[in-house]
Amino acid sequence: MLIDFHTHIFPDKIAKSTIDALASNAHNTPYTDGTVQGMIDAMARADADICITLPVLTKPTQFESVLKFAISVNERFANEKKRLISFAGMHPKCEDIDGKMALIKASGIKGVKIHPDYQSTFIDDKGYIDILKCAKKYDLIVVTHSGVDDGYEGEPVRCPPERVKKVIEEVGHSKFVLAHYGAHKQWQNVLDLLCGLDVYFDTAYTLHEIDSDLFKSILEKHGEDKILFATDCPWQDICDNANRLKSLNLSQQTLDKLFYKNALKLLDL
Repeated sequence: MLIDFHTHIFPDKIAKSTIDALASNAHNTPYTDGTVQGMIDAMARADADICITLPVLTKPTQFESVLKFAISVNERFANEKKRLISFAGMHPKCEDIDGKMALIKASGIKGVKIHPDYQSTFIDDKGYIDILKCAKKYDLIVVTHSGVDDGYEGEPVRCPPERVKKVIEEVGHSKFVLAHYGAHKQWQNVLDLLCGLDVYFDTAYTLHEIDSDLFKSILEKHGEDKILFATDCPWQDICDNANRLKSLNLSQQTLDKLFYKNALKLLDL
């Protein structure tokens, strides 16, 4: 079984313009067209069973439209063998964060995505603290971009390991996921500051550039039960990333945990 815990899709009418803009900003080439069908095709090439899709609110007013799209995706794939499962998006400047998180829970959605760089807010801001506290209250997963975002070169890193560590210690939410293996391009600090804490790391946009020995050191120190296979598709290819992970000569038990067992447990599936 194969679960990709970090992917992105967009409504058909905005997929092309959104993907083109993001690709230009980050100087990256996408592996899909950003549509639902594009993700399904990518899943088929990799024989993936489930992809978690993570929307990002760039402004608080997008909450309702993004939630509506997430609900439609989940309804469409609820009974499919190969599934897309969409999270909702939250913004730290949203009004009535508790009410919105309660609505997400009532909608049957498993979690939310936040992105400190896209949302121009540091991870230890009160808004994010409130989101995490509500996620703990309503038993929702929170996935955050962490570390360097290539599209924001020259700007402060808004979710670095040292700030994340303070947030984890303050909130203590066991369903908190740090994308990009704890912090993109800041992996030595992940090893020094975050490994061993009660938090998940996903492998999105990591396996093609991290040193394999450093990857294994983080895996060993943090523990194989807290790592989730992920790609950031369409910015990385699912099949290629799965093969890269297999090439690291990990045990089959470890691979099974990373590829699907840890995700099934976190998603309560």
